[in-house]
Amino acid sequence: MNNQETTKKDINKLIEFRQAIYANALLARRDALFDLLDALLSAGPVSSFAMLSQSDQFRRKWCSLYTAVEDGVLDSNWLRCFLGQQVPQQGICVLPQQGICVFPIDGSPWPRPRSRVLDDRQYVYQATSDVNGGTVTIGYPYSLLEWCAEPHSSWSLPVDVRRVPSAQTAQEVGAAQIKALANTRIACLEALDIIAADGKYGNAGFLRSVKGLRCGILARLRCDRVLCGPPPPPTGKKGRPRVHGARFAFKDPETWSAPAEVIELEDPCWGQVRLERWNGLHEKKGADVPYAVIRANVHLERSQPPAALWLAWLSPDPLPGSIPLTVEAIWRAYISRWPVEPGIHFRKETLGWTMPRFQTKEAGDRWTELTAIACWLLYLARPIVGDTPLPWQKPQQRLTPQRVQQSIYPIFALLGSPARPPKRRGKSPGWPPGRQRTPKQRYAVVKKTSAAAKTA
Repeated sequence: MNNQETTKKDINKLIEFRQAIYANALLARRDALFDLLDALLSAGPVSSFAMLSQSDQFRRKWCSLYTAVEDGVLDSNWLRCFLGQQVPQQGICVLPQQGICVFPIDGSPWPRPRSRVLDDRQYVYQATSDVNGGTVTIGYPYSLLEWCAEPHSSWSLPVDVRRVPSAQTAQEVGAAQIKALANTRIACLEALDIIAADGKYGNAGFLRSVKGLRCGILARLRCDRVLCGPPPPPTGKKGRPRVHGARFAFKDPETWSAPAEVIELEDPCWGQVRLERWNGLHEKKGADVPYAVIRANVHLERSQPPAALWLAWLSPDPLPGSIPLTVEAIWRAYISRWPVEPGIHFRKETLGWTMPRFQTKEAGDRWTELTAIACWLLYLARPIVGDTPLPWQKPQQRLTPQRVQQSIYPIFALLGSPARPPKRRGKSPGWPPGRQRTPKQRYAVVKKTSAAAKTA
C-alpha cells in the first residue's frame, strides 16, 4: 500500500510539473514545443534534429520542429524561478549535522565555427582529449548553474542556463545567476546552499560580486597563487595602517602560518586525506574580500600522492540555529560537484543539445532551455519507470538519466499530454513567384579583450 501511494504521489508530481511548464513557461507555439519536448524524452539518443519529428509523441509535420523553436517564446525568468523552487528545502546530508544543497557553476561551449550568419559569435575554449588538453573553437559560451541531486551520481539538473554575450564575461553572468538563485531561495532556512565553482571563478573580482549573499561560495584556486595574510593590529604610530599581512605562497610552505583547523581522515574513495584551513587570507588587489583557504591532500598512502587541491571558501551569513561548517564538510561539498560533468555530456551526446544548426542565437537559447526541462522530467520520472536494460546492458539499482530515458516510453499513455492536437491548415503556397531572395548578413567573430589589457 505504501509503495502504491508513493508511486501515485510521484506520478501526480510529474503531471503537475508538466502542466506548469505548459501553462507558464511556454508562451508562444506551446503545443508544438510541448510535443517536441515529449519527442525528445522518448527518442533515445538523438541522431538528428529532424528525426525527432518521426517520434510517436510528435503529432505534427517535420517543419513544425523548426517553426516551434524559431518562433516560439519561453518565459526564461519564470522558468529559472520555478526550477529553483523545485530544489528541496532540506538539502542533502553531506555530513549528519546539516543539510547542504550543492550548486555547481560551470561553462560549456556550443561550437558554430561555420555559421557566418550568426552574430555575436566568440572564440571559446572547448575541452577535448587531445594531447595539448584543449583547443579553441568559434561559437557561443553558456554558463550553467545546476543542482547536484545526488552526490557521486550522474544526476545534475540545470537551474539557470544562460548564454554569455560578448559584452559580458562568464564571471559576470555567473554572478547574476547566483544572485537570482539566492533571491529565489531566500525563504529556504532549513538548508545551506553552496556554490561550487571551477578555477576560472577563483579570484577576488568574482568573489566580491557575490559577497554577502545567503549562499556560500566555494571556488578552486590555482596552485601557484600568492596571497596575503590578515594585517597586523595597529601599533599606534602615525600614518596609514597596514592593509596586507604576511606573504602566503602556495608553493612555498615556509610562508604558511599555523592552520586554524587540521583534519586527517580515512575515506573509502580518496584514501588517507589531510585537510588544512587558513582564515582571513586575501589577494593583493582584494583586501576587501577576505576568505578562507583550504588545502586538501588525498591518497597520502601512495608513494607519489596527487597534487594538493586549493579551495577558496567565502562563508555566508550564518542561518538561525546552524552549526559552523567544518573543513571536512566544505571539502565534501566541493567533491559533490562532480555530477555536472556527466550531466553536460548527457545533454550533448544523448539529448542533442549542441547538434541542431539554428539560424538565430535566440533559437539556440530556446532549445537549450528545452533540454534543461527534459532533464528535470527524467529526474521526476525516475521513481516511476522500471529498468528495461538491453541484452548487453547490466541491470541498475540507481537508474542513470540515459537508462530512465530508455524506459520512459510506456508511461506517456499514463500521463497524457496537455498540448492540443494539431489542426490542418492546408498546403503552404511556397515562395511567391518573382520575389527576390536577399542573402543574409554575415558577421565577423567577436574577439574579447582580456581584463589585463583593459587595466593596462
